[in-house]
Amino acid sequence: MSVFVTVPGTVVAPGLRVNQRSWRAWLSWAPLVVGWAAAPALAQSAAPAAPAPTRTNECATPGPGWLWCDDFEQDRLKQYFEYDGADGAFARAAGVGVDGSYGMRVRFTQGQESAGALHLAVGKVPSEYFRPVDAGTAIYRELYWRLYVRDQPGWVGGAGYKLSRAMSFATPKWAQAMIAHVWGGDERDSVYLQLDPVRGTDGPGTLRTAGYNDFGHFTWLGRKRGTTPLFDASHVGRWYCVEAHAALNDAGLANGVFELWVNGNLEAKETGLNFLGTFSGYGINAVFFENYWNKGAPATQERYFDNIVVSTQRIGCSE
Repeated sequence: MSVFVTVPGTVVAPGLRVNQRSWRAWLSWAPLVVGWAAAPALAQSAAPAAPAPTRTNECATPGPGWLWCDDFEQDRLKQYFEYDGADGAFARAAGVGVDGSYGMRVRFTQGQESAGALHLAVGKVPSEYFRPVDAGTAIYRELYWRLYVRDQPGWVGGAGYKLSRAMSFATPKWAQAMIAHVWGGDERDSVYLQLDPVRGTDGPGTLRTAGYNDFGHFTWLGRKRGTTPLFDASHVGRWYCVEAHAALNDAGLANGVFELWVNGNLEAKETGLNFLGTFSGYGINAVFFENYWNKGAPATQERYFDNIVVSTQRIGCSE
């Protein structure tokens, strides 16, 4: 139904005019007519809408390229190929995640080195032990991974060394063809995150490592520090969205890439990397989210993880 509102003297049909009195009379009825005509639309708009995805439930609406999402609103811990709870130090808990949601609580006691980890596998792996969360057939030449991290107010000691890393497992004994570390800065830069890429092959691409963290056969490709001091006294107590991206080099070229974003801002980028020479048996097939303090935590304190995503495309930060 169309509703026309006219002014005095306006022609509404051939040969028909509305004088001022009739116009005023019609106008007195107009609210009822308009209300009747709009009633179906108003009733429809009043119907409850589906809840929009938020930081607390983003796994309900995965983004393009997402291989894994864990907002901890559901208990997905058994889907990681390894979950180290460190005797309760690293546990899923209500109220510790973003906006008071579920998250992972990390509790270091003074002097504690290892406070737990989540080990996730994706794509083609060298052993059934790794239990990838996807079909387990893809060779991923690049991956993005993201987590939210928050240190309690009053946190001391800097980044606490280990936070996350992506890698290429090449044998059942955990030999690594490459590693893309995202971890705490060196002593003078301990309040920052840094990128620290590693090659586990020789330059041409022959695997040299024999097991996990085979430092004697690592080639360190050069670290790059971020710009936000997430872990100094003026920054702790807030949530930070930390995303990394590693792209393997093409065979025979040094064109690998490693990037770090904090709260959506590019903070560090390395290019021209020879991550693994011509090695091509496996791609990036594991991502670790971890809590390891090389020299032991300087105090008893907590930090928190939430909203983990692993993807083949840029992830970004949830609203």
